[in-house]
Amino acid sequence: MLMSVTAFSQAVTLSGTVKNKTNAESVPSVSVSLKGSTQGVYTDETGSFKIAVQKLPATLVFSSVGFETQEVTVSDASNSIQVAFVPGSSLGQEVVVAATRTPQRILESPVTIERVSNVAIRNAPASNYYDVVQNLKGVDVVASSLTFKTPTTRGFSGSGNLRFNQIVDGMDNQAPGLNFSVGSVIGLTELDVDNMELLPGASSALFGPGGMNGTLLINSKNPFKYQGLSFQIKTGIMHIDDKERGVSPYHNWSVRWAKKVSDRFAFKIGTELIQAKDWLADDYRNYKRFGTSGNLTTGTRDTDPNYDGVNVYGDETTIDLRTRVLNPIAAQVPFLASYISTLPSSIPVSRTGYTENEVVDPNTINYKLSGAVHYKLTSRVEAVLAGNWGTGNTVYTGSQRYSLKNLKVGQYKLELNSDKWFIRGYTTQENAGESHNLTITTQLFNEAWKPSAQWYQEYAFAYLNAKQAGRDDLAAHNIARSTADQGRPAAGSQQFKNLFDQVRMKPIPQGGLFKDRSDLYMAEGQYNLSSLAKYAEVLVGGNWKQYVLNSEGTLFPDTKGNPIKINEYGAYVQVGKEIIQDVLKLTASGRYDKNENFEGRFTPRVTAVVKPAKDHNIRLSYQTAYRFPSTQQQWIDLDAGTGRLIGANKSLWEKYNLINDPANAVTPNGDLGEKVPYTEVKPESVTTFEAGYKSLIAKKLLIDAYGYYGKYQDFITRRDVLQVSTGKGYSIVVNAPEKVKTYGWGLSAEYLLPANFVVNGSLSSDKIEDVPAGFRAFFNTPELRSVLGLSNTGFGKDKRFGFNIAWRWQEGFFYENDFTQGDLPAYNVVDAAVSYKLPKSKSMLKLGGTNIGNQYYRSAVGNPSIGGVYYVSYAFNVLQ
Repeated sequence: MLMSVTAFSQAVTLSGTVKNKTNAESVPSVSVSLKGSTQGVYTDETGSFKIAVQKLPATLVFSSVGFETQEVTVSDASNSIQVAFVPGSSLGQEVVVAATRTPQRILESPVTIERVSNVAIRNAPASNYYDVVQNLKGVDVVASSLTFKTPTTRGFSGSGNLRFNQIVDGMDNQAPGLNFSVGSVIGLTELDVDNMELLPGASSALFGPGGMNGTLLINSKNPFKYQGLSFQIKTGIMHIDDKERGVSPYHNWSVRWAKKVSDRFAFKIGTELIQAKDWLADDYRNYKRFGTSGNLTTGTRDTDPNYDGVNVYGDETTIDLRTRVLNPIAAQVPFLASYISTLPSSIPVSRTGYTENEVVDPNTINYKLSGAVHYKLTSRVEAVLAGNWGTGNTVYTGSQRYSLKNLKVGQYKLELNSDKWFIRGYTTQENAGESHNLTITTQLFNEAWKPSAQWYQEYAFAYLNAKQAGRDDLAAHNIARSTADQGRPAAGSQQFKNLFDQVRMKPIPQGGLFKDRSDLYMAEGQYNLSSLAKYAEVLVGGNWKQYVLNSEGTLFPDTKGNPIKINEYGAYVQVGKEIIQDVLKLTASGRYDKNENFEGRFTPRVTAVVKPAKDHNIRLSYQTAYRFPSTQQQWIDLDAGTGRLIGANKSLWEKYNLINDPANAVTPNGDLGEKVPYTEVKPESVTTFEAGYKSLIAKKLLIDAYGYYGKYQDFITRRDVLQVSTGKGYSIVVNAPEKVKTYGWGLSAEYLLPANFVVNGSLSSDKIEDVPAGFRAFFNTPELRSVLGLSNTGFGKDKRFGFNIAWRWQEGFFYENDFTQGDLPAYNVVDAAVSYKLPKSKSMLKLGGTNIGNQYYRSAVGNPSIGGVYYVSYAFNVLQ
């Protein structure tokens, strides 16, 4: 009897193969689950599967995006199961998690959300997967360099946007000290990206501080589902018709290996290398600076003695030659006094600078290494140990242009998750390497070659001699500059390299080097209580976060061995209830967060989904979001070359005596305004109302539209001030005294044409109002932008050919940041690619290009000019 019971309790193994009904090709990565349970497996690269069940008959559910879900009831385990998988429309059927932290069809999401699948990434014309998001509705992307891109939605665009969360496999991707997200610098390799989910607008209620304008989640491939060895070789050319940089190669090589060792254990490892000569920031327009603000003006180095080129460095050093040099000369040399008295009362002169291509290593290198070990403790609980590490050279735009040289960032996590809960702990380890401020480095390079006291003295005497010889004023200035610059190291010479390296490797303030080694530690968890609550869907979660700021005084006022620590913690709850079955569902959530330096904040969110008919959904939402001032906005203490950036912490104001001796506000024109007393900075918050409509018509047309209106309170920005008693300028962190309003709308459509053709398009707009005079909002978004695309993933013989073409346009607008501000012209860009599938090896050949018209454009004033990249690639074992 005991033997009979044992035999009865043993699992029965079912096996089979899934093939495409249309072309009889094997279909990998299909989810095969036991109906009524959480048990399931995935088909391998040959479409085969094995699954253990406790008893027969059993019903298996087969599902995959792009195919109709099928159920097969099995009564006899001796026969192999053959499934003819029927292709179907994937429009609106993708499953997203970000909208509510629980899985649901994108068509039924209560808030606006966009999703990019790995199939879309594979077929996209972009040269890098991270660039795919710029073709989504309402998205702006600022490119500081080839490998440093910052996406955002609904305004406030800029490099390292602090109002936009980027989360990679559950880990906040923002560098704790440098304050920019590093998703395109480290993150995931292209072959390991499963999908990306984008939440435009307020999203703090579920994802925490920072989600003022959106959250981007990038999720990797599970090694239990995506197995085998894959590699991609992508190579091409760029800098065609570039006047300052010759044609050069572009390389992007990646490898991924994943293996399911057993039903419980699987692992993956991946690496990627990107190498190219970077785009060049070549805006040589004259910029009149007033601290961290200013205005573009006329003039060149030959026509303006006080020329300060946007992408020219070292010429930020300027003095009034008359008051600082000529008047003292008049006092010491009496026979010159009468002549000097006839000269203008103010003669501003700047030192000679170097262009970006002269001071920045043109070789961009980005190397990524990632891996993970997955172990199923039970059929419901999976443990994950994972890490992403990256290093390389790139350029970033902040208050100045920064050369991020040998930057290293690692993220490591340990996670336990099940179908109802997860617990996660991770850390971000930052190492600035040899990163340096280009402005400060070049200014100090000039001082190391010839101190300004000597340089301006030589300039002044040469200027006087030329004037007395009868030269006009401009000619006299040019002669004086040539005299003072005699022996100046030529860019690229060994003398130049040796001296520049000496300066850039010295820590700030003696040189331009950042010695930032800041870290982030995070622990969080979530539990889905829906099975216990029974009458509603209930989700709870919480987190603890610690920043450890360690810059050895080069970025923050910390000292070696005494880092600055900042603690945060938070908790959230979400309750959802279907009020009228298949007609109305309400969801309410709320989150509380506390930073040790600021009062706690509560952010609620309420959403409603109304279904007037099948596949027609109206969504309404009231959302709030907030952010604490960033680590730099709290603690930065940095001489930026054109003024000192200081954080909001009171001790920094005390350090520079700005409380007892308040500074005066400086207008964009350089005029002095009222005195600015110390005021405690508050967290910034936004309240947003949104309405949207999404509909799938005849299974062929997917329409999505939204409109929103938001109010920002305690808007965090910077102001330039001048301490009159010391003559020193500061950029301080303040709250705008009034509420700032934003509003906008977006509309997109995707239509399935015959023969597998798909056409899509979108149009969106964002605007801002009520920005107080004297405050810079950094809204930085066009009033109108559009995207239009046409694609086909399979046509011709055996449907092996594919293509994708995308056109995007945006109108011009006034761009502003701490580095520079001015008009940004409109531009339009066309990306295109054609592909050919090799089914036997599950491989793909692709020929493509970004900005194929090679119409150079800038995504921000002072950022590089972006031209075309033309490439060919071969990807092995990617058709999953």
